[in-house]
Amino acid sequence: MNENKANINYFPGHMQKTRRQIQELLPLIDVVYEVIDSRIPSSSKIHDIDTLLKNKPRVLIMSKYDLCDTKITDKWCDFYKDKGYSVVKANLNTNDAIQKIINITNELVLNTNMKRENLGLKSKQIKVLVVGIPNVGKSTLINKMAGKKVANVGNNPGVTKNLVWLKTNSNILLLDTPGILWPKFDNQEVALNLASMTAIKSEVLDKDSIAVHILEKLYNYYPDLLKLRYNIDDISSIEEVYDIIGKKIGAISGGETDYTRVSDYILNDIKSERIKNITFDRIDINE
Repeated sequence: MNENKANINYFPGHMQKTRRQIQELLPLIDVVYEVIDSRIPSSSKIHDIDTLLKNKPRVLIMSKYDLCDTKITDKWCDFYKDKGYSVVKANLNTNDAIQKIINITNELVLNTNMKRENLGLKSKQIKVLVVGIPNVGKSTLINKMAGKKVANVGNNPGVTKNLVWLKTNSNILLLDTPGILWPKFDNQEVALNLASMTAIKSEVLDKDSIAVHILEKLYNYYPDLLKLRYNIDDISSIEEVYDIIGKKIGAISGGETDYTRVSDYILNDIKSERIKNITFDRIDINE
């Protein structure tokens, strides 16, 4: 899809407030967990995050790794490692991923704690800021580290609304933050990728455009999945594709296809994880 100017504004008031609060609390922070969606490793990375976080040590957590195309996402992992990030590929519902994150966190503050030990002081409690776009898995990460439900989890953007300090089962204190984006999406591709993975509400963009974007990505990158899920080989006629899916799901009445129902069905196939092993962002090896 062409990278047209989207000029889409989606920046709820709490996001601007969150940015201000992060800047105020940043001097207290030892390490940052930046959570991104493994299926959109570029689109889900906060546009101006480096300016916001300065030079704080950072762990880049590639969430939903179990849902991505690992061959493509691994190239992004290498890309970020080359830029100096500590990268963790994570299915956040597993204890192994959580332990890796804790181990890396302890390594990042090792020098500080060794200095404290030499001075006869106890190891410090590590204060970690958790940031990411909406609906990327921050609350799941926090609940696993706490060993209980301390943060609300939902498969919709905008569940967390305020900054809050939360204890964990280790020597780490987490600062949970609402999902943040950037004021304007100038890139149609990024906006549609985010909407496809429910990082922004589908109402912000035309729902049919999001569904067609998903179909195009599947056709270009994962034709076998397109065939398996919808029994479709070609998308040269989107209207015909909608008719085929409409017939499959019973969304045809009086010979007319309910296009809204079909779009909802396609979007929900991603949201409910019926379509997985996909990565929509592609990387240029010369990047």
